[in-house]
Amino acid sequence: MNLSFYIAKRYAVSFSKNKAINIITGIASVGIIASTMALFVFLSVFSGLKEFSLNFANASDPDLRLETTTGKTFVVNPKQEELLKKSEAITSYSKIIEERVYFMYDNKELVAHIKGVDSRFIQVTDFNNHLYAGEWFENNSDNVVVGADISRKLGLGLFDYNNGLEAYAPKPGKGNIENPNEAFNKVLLFPSGIYSINEELDSKYVFCSIDLAQNFLGLKNSEITNLEIKLKVGANENQVREELTSIFGKSIKIKNRAQLNDSLYKMLQSENLFIYLFSTLVVILTLFCLAGAIVMIIIDKRDNLKTLYNIGVTQTSIRTIFFTQGIIITMFGLFIGLGLAIGIILLQQHFSFIMITPTMPYPVLFEWQNMLIVIMTIVILGLISSWIASGTVNKKLFS
Repeated sequence: MNLSFYIAKRYAVSFSKNKAINIITGIASVGIIASTMALFVFLSVFSGLKEFSLNFANASDPDLRLETTTGKTFVVNPKQEELLKKSEAITSYSKIIEERVYFMYDNKELVAHIKGVDSRFIQVTDFNNHLYAGEWFENNSDNVVVGADISRKLGLGLFDYNNGLEAYAPKPGKGNIENPNEAFNKVLLFPSGIYSINEELDSKYVFCSIDLAQNFLGLKNSEITNLEIKLKVGANENQVREELTSIFGKSIKIKNRAQLNDSLYKMLQSENLFIYLFSTLVVILTLFCLAGAIVMIIIDKRDNLKTLYNIGVTQTSIRTIFFTQGIIITMFGLFIGLGLAIGIILLQQHFSFIMITPTMPYPVLFEWQNMLIVIMTIVILGLISSWIASGTVNKKLFS
């Protein structure tokens, strides 16, 4: 029997005889299991909430949006359109006119965005799939699709051709206004559909035909405010950006979904960091409880360790025993806690035990990235706490 095996066996036998130390170590192990579960569950819950929030943005925003860097509008000429159609990375594109205007219906007032879209718009986004009443409008018509919140605030009904929705927009031009009645363009709109996505979007848009929007806002037929693009699956965004820059030049700026929802993404990233740091603090407290338990074991076994040191076992070897003990307890808690947490997340994903509403399960998302974060966090902190605890084995202990 070699010396290292003898040391390990002697240590294990001595350790098992002290019930108080066993209980303390067991509590530390349970704490690691619980903190590992908490860290993975929190990250998975946040991933689910993040995906849930971004689904709303994905419903309204294209993969890429082109805007002009000078003025409000720009022109897409036939040559540029031909290049867009030939692009292997672009599935579809849609010309857009968007402007903030004033709406009035039955003496009720509201300011929202009118968004004129062409026939390809429903191929770029899936807004028409969020209609809960009525139907999408036809091109070259006075029909519009409004948000549910706009419909509620103004008391709008569908296909009411006796009472139109009045829209007002300032006329383009310069100079003093002599007659207020001539300072605004006016158009009558007739809702044919109502969409519902979330509270913010439901109060933002009134969709209409692009021709109607151009006439209403006093724009030329070739003028648009932005161009929305849907990319093919697997398309390289950076390459598409270079291609679009070569087509339109540097007079346009290109935004993806993250850039279109910059504040939302920053908020989600900040929340994710806060949740991780908060959960990691719990892990740190638990693992330092483990370090305390190991220190108590070292103090309790002081006489045994002094004997081992006197028969020739080095200080480094004794430290390694306790360092290994800490790592074993940490890994045991990590794998048990991670296994239980994965089971909880998968059960919620498939069976929806926890519900927000009677029809909406609490969103969770299993991601390998979260598993890697948990493993790295627990292992690194476990190594640090075990090293600190084993460092209490010094020459003063053997004197």
